[in-house]
Amino acid sequence: MYLENLIIDTVEPQRLGQFWEAVVGGERLTDEPDIFETRLTIEGGPVLDLCFPGVASEPPSESPRLHIDLLGGADQADEVDRLLGLGARHLDIGQGEVPWVVLADPEGNPCCVLEERAAHVDTGPIAAFPLASADPDRDGKFWSWLSGWTDVPGVAPRTLRHPSLRGPFLELCPASASAGTAKNRMHLDIRLETGDDPDEVAAGIAERGGRELHPDWGELPWRVYTDPSGNELCVLPARS
Repeated sequence: MYLENLIIDTVEPQRLGQFWEAVVGGERLTDEPDIFETRLTIEGGPVLDLCFPGVASEPPSESPRLHIDLLGGADQADEVDRLLGLGARHLDIGQGEVPWVVLADPEGNPCCVLEERAAHVDTGPIAAFPLASADPDRDGKFWSWLSGWTDVPGVAPRTLRHPSLRGPFLELCPASASAGTAKNRMHLDIRLETGDDPDEVAAGIAERGGRELHPDWGELPWRVYTDPSGNELCVLPARS
């Protein structure tokens, strides 16, 4: 199993997808009316696809369960100006005086442009994926088993990274468990590999505190779950 996709539900797939493709310098994979996909390849590290399906029906939360931290570094001000030119806007979520800059993408999804941090030298354009966690130690073990990413030092109580030690961090950040009243606009997808048994994976998720969801979306080739803190994720079948 491995972490394959970042999914961002959207009202306008092309508009939002093209924005994020420009932000991360992605390679376009799919550009259709109902979905836009672009690929971020980290040299010597992970390959992550950013997918924008046209399924959003509610406005984004200003306190999302998962969001994107972008590399700013010494060029933080210039990067903020670049994103504003692409269609982002400043966003006040009560952050006060902080060294990072909070922006909203063209559909209002919050993201941050970070200050210079030594740990982010090899992350590429996305520095981190902060994920809300009611129990970072428990959820760190869950996501490490699921994604194959490993524990590394970080600013969050539990931080994971691709085994290459390149690419973005997955940060388990203290927060209450999800109330589960609305679909998260942003989530992660795991891809099975040849030989992985989907039912064994489902059992492993349940044993580690996650649960399977059965949304009324018709027949799907993937299965939908939550992690132990209620964050949605999908497990995709192995590629043929």
